[in-house]
Amino acid sequence: MSKSKRLLELMMTVNRKRKFTVKELALEFGVSTRTMLRDLQELSELGVPLYSEVGPHGGYQVLRERILPPIAFSEEEAVAMFFAVYALRHYSSLPFESESASALDKFYLHMSGDVRDRIDQMKNRVDFVTPTRQQESPFLSILLEAAIHQKVLLIEHESRGDTAGRKIQPIGIYANNGLWFCPAYCFLRKDFRVFRCDRIHSAEYDADTEPIDLRHVHLGNKESVFQKEKESVQLYVELSRSGVQMYEAVLWLSSHLHIREDGTGWLEGPIPQSDLAFYARFFIGLGNEATVKHPPELVGYMKRLFAEIMSKYE
Repeated sequence: MSKSKRLLELMMTVNRKRKFTVKELALEFGVSTRTMLRDLQELSELGVPLYSEVGPHGGYQVLRERILPPIAFSEEEAVAMFFAVYALRHYSSLPFESESASALDKFYLHMSGDVRDRIDQMKNRVDFVTPTRQQESPFLSILLEAAIHQKVLLIEHESRGDTAGRKIQPIGIYANNGLWFCPAYCFLRKDFRVFRCDRIHSAEYDADTEPIDLRHVHLGNKESVFQKEKESVQLYVELSRSGVQMYEAVLWLSSHLHIREDGTGWLEGPIPQSDLAFYARFFIGLGNEATVKHPPELVGYMKRLFAEIMSKYE
């Protein structure tokens, strides 16, 4: 086996093992311990984060920030990966902000000159427009880690101008219209809530509260889980073609949308009764493009809002 091939396989092996001895690797690769020591030294110089421990139970370990083995991308794949990360630049906050910037720099700097020229031309020809928000969300990483590892967080959250402490167990984070949101179980309300991440002013792990088992809850099914936890009413709304297009711009209740062949459509399905005021404001915003048929409580909310609006212009 050539040295270059051995180093490549060695990089993949140490990433897989995480902890090992020089003797174990020397036997596995059929080389002397002296040769293996030199190979490990070269891997360390290439950037593989190796850490050695002395003693009878010592050996080598790969630190948490592991270096992945080289991956061969085609030119088109590399350009696609570049723009996938480049599209995130509109967000003022990201869960992996420094890592995203570093990955983008590596992709760009290690491409050939003609590919870089092509990317420079494409930067002004393609974009993924997201509203640029001034609000920052500095706690995205800890919210995501808590969701992955089923941890409870103590947060300071601002709502309607007041800031209060809450104990929450996140199920994930998602971005919508340039803002970040965190669906979570709220131990104060004993119910699921969605928190705007830019309104979270502090977040730390809470070791005193026992987490609940939310492994079955994730962003893909949160809609149905949230509704099961609340008293719901049946929604039915007729949408014009423009109304369908306007509604498709929002992410929530996508499973309720049905589209006819002529482009018109309707919304049908359960919604939490506690959210009727929110839906009243939303459907009023759609104007003549939406006609709410059911539930009557929602229609009543909308009539009262219309009356309040009209009174301002009398």
